[in-house]
Amino acid sequence: MPPPDPDTHRIRLGICGCMISPADPLGADIVEQLATLGYDYLELSLRDLAALPETAFMRLVTRLQRAGVPCEACNNFFPAEIRLTGPAADLPAAVAYARLALARAARLGVKVVVFGSSGARNVPAGFPLDAAWAQLRALLVALGPVAEEHGLTIVIEHLNRGESNILNSIAEGWRMAREVAHPRIRVLADAYHVRQENEDPAILAQVTPPLAHVHVAQRAERVFPDGNDAALAAFFRQLRAASYTGRVSIEGYTKDFSADAARALRVCRELSGVP
Repeated sequence: MPPPDPDTHRIRLGICGCMISPADPLGADIVEQLATLGYDYLELSLRDLAALPETAFMRLVTRLQRAGVPCEACNNFFPAEIRLTGPAADLPAAVAYARLALARAARLGVKVVVFGSSGARNVPAGFPLDAAWAQLRALLVALGPVAEEHGLTIVIEHLNRGESNILNSIAEGWRMAREVAHPRIRVLADAYHVRQENEDPAILAQVTPPLAHVHVAQRAERVFPDGNDAALAAFFRQLRAASYTGRVSIEGYTKDFSADAARALRVCRELSGVP
């Protein structure tokens, strides 16, 4: 059974493990260090979690339990080979995969699943953008009840145009969530993509009720926060002004994980007002 939902009266801080080491696409190898450092949770790659044999999955469950750091969120929802837009899109196949993936995530105690998946959702050349939008909307409409069945929330991730050619802003993610109109389909805000798209972080005040997850990184290099980034500080100010009390995952690169993660935890606590 999944653990009860954690305290939602303060921001909880975690790390997306899949960006730390190319040798560990799942992102689990940092869990013991997170426990030592004092992070609240780990965010794992769902496409890699879903692909684990059952024995490997159970070893992962045991490892997380021993470390005392739960996996409360997952990113990398769909693998690139499952096409979500264009003439090759297959809604029944996508939903069938998602059912299995979300069921496994729920067994691990995951609460939030990030729908970015640029490789799967990017629109093929020449395919109408409005038709691709309708395909993604139909997928999310189908997935809302599946997420509800498992006690999960799916959050729509906006991606900058260097990574994706659809859903590039918080405002567009919010529009999609309104069109889907299911309480388990909500919105993510990513400070890095906000910067890359020059989106005004003041949008956070408008989307706070549907805002259910946050990713942060520093500067265009997408590194761990060190406190020397005015744009990231402004992003956190908007989160505080909007009284956001969900999860915030660091999704960035590092050359010295232990030192950078320790400093980033202090910085993010200070910027978010976490005691």
